[in-house]
Amino acid sequence: MLLGLDGVHVEHVERRDGLLVVTVSTPASPTGCPGCGVLVTSRGRRLRVLHDVPGVTRVRVVWRQRMWRCGESGCPRKTFVEQVPSLVAPRGSITKRAVAWAIGQLRREHATIQGLARQLGTSWKTLWRAVEPELVKLAADESRFENVTSLGVDEHVWHHVDPRRRGPKELTGMVDLTRDSQGKTRARLLDLVPGRSGKAYATWLGERGDAFRKQVKVAALDPFAGYKTAIDDKLDDAVAVLDAFHVVKLGTAAVDEVRRRVQQDTLGHRGRKGDPLYGVQTILRAGAENLTKKQRVRLTAAMEADPAHDEVFVAWQCAQQLRSAYHQGDLAAGRRIAEQVVDTFHTCPIPEIARLGRTLRRWRDAFLAYFTTGRSSNGGTEAVNGIIELHRRLARGYRNRHNYRLRMLLAAGGLTP
Repeated sequence: MLLGLDGVHVEHVERRDGLLVVTVSTPASPTGCPGCGVLVTSRGRRLRVLHDVPGVTRVRVVWRQRMWRCGESGCPRKTFVEQVPSLVAPRGSITKRAVAWAIGQLRREHATIQGLARQLGTSWKTLWRAVEPELVKLAADESRFENVTSLGVDEHVWHHVDPRRRGPKELTGMVDLTRDSQGKTRARLLDLVPGRSGKAYATWLGERGDAFRKQVKVAALDPFAGYKTAIDDKLDDAVAVLDAFHVVKLGTAAVDEVRRRVQQDTLGHRGRKGDPLYGVQTILRAGAENLTKKQRVRLTAAMEADPAHDEVFVAWQCAQQLRSAYHQGDLAAGRRIAEQVVDTFHTCPIPEIARLGRTLRRWRDAFLAYFTTGRSSNGGTEAVNGIIELHRRLARGYRNRHNYRLRMLLAAGGLTP
């Protein structure tokens, strides 16, 4: 009871060589042969050393494991050893609770396999062999896909070596963006599949089955046509929502392009220190409501330095109008601004803004869906990507995509032990 392990009792405890050594055994009881069921006779015991959850020092559990002999002449099972599934796996060297502890550390404490192996006093391979089957079992549980009503998708690069050696660099990640009873999004990673394409996303959606696809009502995505096609083909009942961050980013990028073009047209070179437009490049990327008085003065001075700079100022105002749609307290007011943006930007004489307007017209329904779905966005997906990047850095990179998928599913909430 003091040890907290079911099925065994403590015989002896001692400290030696910086270790806490706990000797345990199972209570004596009649045992039948697993092959024929006949009562067996004892062949003595053997010592089996197990790694347990560390405390102030490392802990070793020495299990005096019983050995048995079956006396039935026709039984193919002549000898065998006792097994205590609640203590350790049949051929394992790490206790079940140490495996559970390691999984918890990986999930909640940003730990690494190598760091945990060092605490247990074992090797990376030994610990991973104990942890991996548990993660595979959790990943194969289809119940983790239940009650997903809002789905996000994004891609990321998981390695930077030759794809011929390690396979595709890009992975497509699916994220559960379903809101809880308080209306908060609790994002969790659902899966990672190789490739960055609509086909990869569509294939994954097809594998989930009709029940999963019918329960998804909102599908958030970045402005990538491949993912939009997959949503249209596989999620008939879902509303596609274009991510707000990426829409605003398109507007900011358009202003940058206008600034660089006007810079070249007026001065004949790229921005340099002392150039009016170069000095306000960061101000042009900020929200108008966040500018200080000093920044506004600098912006005004830069725009008045040359009549050609009016084009940059108009582009900046367009980007601010686009941004303001998402900052309205009333969704109806935000939608009216967004509709005005879609209806007018494509007629702007500034080519970069006109191109932005044509893009928004192509994505009109997904762009305006933000205002009819309670501000749905792909922000939770980006948060999950941040967790993935953190754990990839902690592990100093990965060489095995299978291990990478399991670790990221666990770290990003996709697996719940």
